[in-house]
Amino acid sequence: MISVCILTKNSAATFQATLASISSFPEILVLDTGSNDETLQLCLQYPKINIFQVPFIGFGPLRNQAASLARNDWILALDSDEALSTNLLSEIASLDLNPSCVYSIPRHNFYNGKQIKGCGWHPDPVVRLYHRQHAAYQDVQVHESLQIGQMRVVPLRSPILHTPYRTTAEFLAKMQHYSTLFAKQHAGKKRSSLSCAMGHAFFAFVKSYLLKRGILDGKEGFIISLYNANTAFYKYLKLLEKQGADAPSNEEIDRHR
Repeated sequence: MISVCILTKNSAATFQATLASISSFPEILVLDTGSNDETLQLCLQYPKINIFQVPFIGFGPLRNQAASLARNDWILALDSDEALSTNLLSEIASLDLNPSCVYSIPRHNFYNGKQIKGCGWHPDPVVRLYHRQHAAYQDVQVHESLQIGQMRVVPLRSPILHTPYRTTAEFLAKMQHYSTLFAKQHAGKKRSSLSCAMGHAFFAFVKSYLLKRGILDGKEGFIISLYNANTAFYKYLKLLEKQGADAPSNEEIDRHR
């Protein structure tokens, strides 16, 4: 049997579709890191949901914590802005699950009611179905992925439906959160500068809009590419701030002379 594990925080706007799409699974486990909207009230509509309220410790550690709390060894990791397509439900139900394999699912990404084919948003295969005794997530703050070693990746055909952004406010909120986590994760490991931040922002826009053909997605492609550029800029600007904060003061230098 499969346990569905989901991380949430203020996810009410998209969570109803997520829950409706997975209601047939024997266990749904939600790790919530401080919702103050209707997220937890939505969970109460589904008796098979187990809710755990925990502090945010990074996306990778939270994924592993959720898996450890599940009753079943097979884990389907989802985000609270994702829903399983009807065909994907049928495909998963028909699988003869092999613990030495992990299962990759294509993800269709939507913005402004439109599936985005450029900006690096398609194709977007994600490994989400795995046996917790054989695979685990990286211990990282953001952009976590499964560590699978030499395990075989089995691609599924049917998609997850993903709506990561619905409003400008959601773009800004995610940019703020992810850029802060990036700086925290890489402090002391990477160096940054203003020119470095500007260079990453410029390349992120060119890569998304031109190389990844966001230009073919119209205004949505332009907005997403600009978001990618701004996120890159603020990631490295925040990393630069952390460099300054971690640098020894003149008084500390004098004391060690």
